[in-house]
Amino acid sequence: MASFTTLSSHAVLLSAENVDTDQIIPARFLKTLDKNGLGKQLFFDWRYLADGTDNPDFALNKPEAQGAQIILAGDNFGCGSSREHAPWALMGWGVRAVISTSFADIFKGNSLKNGLLPIQVDAATHAKLVAAVKANPKATLSVDLTKAELTLPDGTKVSFPIDNFAQHCLLNGIDQLGYILSFDDKIKSYEARA
Repeated sequence: MASFTTLSSHAVLLSAENVDTDQIIPARFLKTLDKNGLGKQLFFDWRYLADGTDNPDFALNKPEAQGAQIILAGDNFGCGSSREHAPWALMGWGVRAVISTSFADIFKGNSLKNGLLPIQVDAATHAKLVAAVKANPKATLSVDLTKAELTLPDGTKVSFPIDNFAQHCLLNGIDQLGYILSFDDKIKSYEARA
């Protein structure tokens, strides 16, 4: 897993509320255990028309969305069933962070364990971000995970909550198993004494 310390990017505005994991990555694409290629299936039923061509009205297909590493989402992002494939698909498209006023707990946990940063902000900050992105789709937002701080396009800095353990793992590019393995010498030393 790649470490996450800072990020500067423009954001894609996906203002729909209650976006569930079946919209993020439809169930028919869950047959794989491999993360590779899932970015192509991200928001599949919204991104593509019935004939398989890009839906020009969908946010991720707009020219200004290309290269964005942040999604500015509506409330309750990632609700629905648990599927690790949802953060895999987002990251496969190039997303490193999602900003919302709230996240489903399971989605949030799966994201943090897989290197995707869910950033929860209050409604006023969210509204300010939506207005800024609408005014300038290429406006840059910056994330500093060490400080747990988001910098808005106008320079305003806001703190966001993050669990200390998840923050440690993201900063060091490790998952839970990687964290345990970081104590390998101590584990072997203990076992040798036992």
